[in-house]
Amino acid sequence: MSLELCRIIDLPRISDGRGNLTVIEKQKHVPFDVQRVFYTYDLSATIRRGEHAHRSLEEVLICVSGSFDVYLDDGFNKNVYHLNTPTQGLYIPPFVWGTQTNFSEGAVCLVLASQPYDEHDYFRNYKDFLKYVKAARDVSSTDQILRCTV
Repeated sequence: MSLELCRIIDLPRISDGRGNLTVIEKQKHVPFDVQRVFYTYDLSATIRRGEHAHRSLEEVLICVSGSFDVYLDDGFNKNVYHLNTPTQGLYIPPFVWGTQTNFSEGAVCLVLASQPYDEHDYFRNYKDFLKYVKAARDVSSTDQILRCTV
């Protein structure tokens, strides 16, 4: 996977005199069936959350209140997203290292996940993650070279 697959997803806003409502429906607004939902809150501006990648899980991060930054790294490229609206979600595919930081006062991060929690799906050590994605890319490149020369 690569950072090219990461993207902002616009979510619908339904407004009337009572306020705003945003709805998220599976396979309509997010590219997977949501199997788990969690959120983080009461976050210090200096705290770092995430700091991991997944082997197969996909997720969408939504800033439902306040703001924060999401640093993404696929082992070859890096990018940062500033989330500050509940009408946008950041899609993160597998094999992308993600870290959230720079939380504003009252920031809340809602996460939609494609799978239930499974500790074995996590890369928690950045060096192990880099080793894996670089080896996977080397195998893929070698496989492509072999297919071209056959």
